[in-house]
Amino acid sequence: MMTERSQTLDRVLVLEMVRVTEAAAIGASQLIGRGDEKAADAAAVEAMRAALNELYMDGTVVIGEGERDEAPMLFIGEKVGSAPGKGPKIDIALDPLEGTTICAKAGPNSLAVLAIAEEGNLLNAPDVYMDKIAVGPGFPDGVIDLDRSVADNVRAIAAAKGVAPHEIIACVLDRPRHEKLIAELRALGCGVVLIGDGDVAGVIATTNPDTTIDVYMGSGGAPEGVLACAALRCVGGQFKGRLLFRNEDERMRARKWGITDLDKQYDISELAKGDVIFAATGVTDGSLLAGVKRLKGGKMTTESVVMRASSGTVRWIKGEHRLG
Repeated sequence: MMTERSQTLDRVLVLEMVRVTEAAAIGASQLIGRGDEKAADAAAVEAMRAALNELYMDGTVVIGEGERDEAPMLFIGEKVGSAPGKGPKIDIALDPLEGTTICAKAGPNSLAVLAIAEEGNLLNAPDVYMDKIAVGPGFPDGVIDLDRSVADNVRAIAAAKGVAPHEIIACVLDRPRHEKLIAELRALGCGVVLIGDGDVAGVIATTNPDTTIDVYMGSGGAPEGVLACAALRCVGGQFKGRLLFRNEDERMRARKWGITDLDKQYDISELAKGDVIFAATGVTDGSLLAGVKRLKGGKMTTESVVMRASSGTVRWIKGEHRLG
């Protein structure tokens, strides 16, 4: 199914988005391995906000650093861009530093991530958990379903791939809450790649044959689910998500964002609709991108990826930046 090209998302914005994620990654890079995740996140947020405010657009943050009272900047509902009321109306989902803990510990797969779409096309996901399952491109529609058991999903993926279930490799966030899921996967003989953090990178890994990951399973942040869907919409792949609520306060939060069916299973196209642009820059080295490197003579190198749903174009961009 072809995605219609948006007239609002100008081609120029595709490359501008890379400048924004590069700025955030460079900001955070000074704090890699320094053990202070809050400071690393703050540096990335500040740099990303400054870069967004230079762009000619009327942007609204729909997924950001939290609600207005929780986050000093890039909060949900914040207006960004240099042309409020005049420029193209754009909704923005962002995570200036995906994997704050990884960055603080200098672990792999920390990223600066951003997705943009026309106004109203990104789900305004509350900051709660989301049960997720994702596969890369090349599978028949409906191969995954959260209403099926883990075993049934694995068997369906294996059948579509033409392999035995025990040959399937799943990526799961290494959390105590996933003990049962991991045990079920291992009982089927599946390989389980456990990641410490960063489930946007985990979902995108399903699209890259080099990672050998077939499916992403488990629960993580709902906002990260929307960001991952934006990337999958550009390169192909399937995603199902369902919001998980731990208490009444979280249910109230969802209702506040206009979500009425709390048990709904969302499809990828409901989380990120229409033409979408996704951009990411590596902060630390990972399976998707190399991290920021500081070289002799005041130079820095970055590696980024930017993709667009309507054209299906994926651009890998290596940057050299002079400091000072």
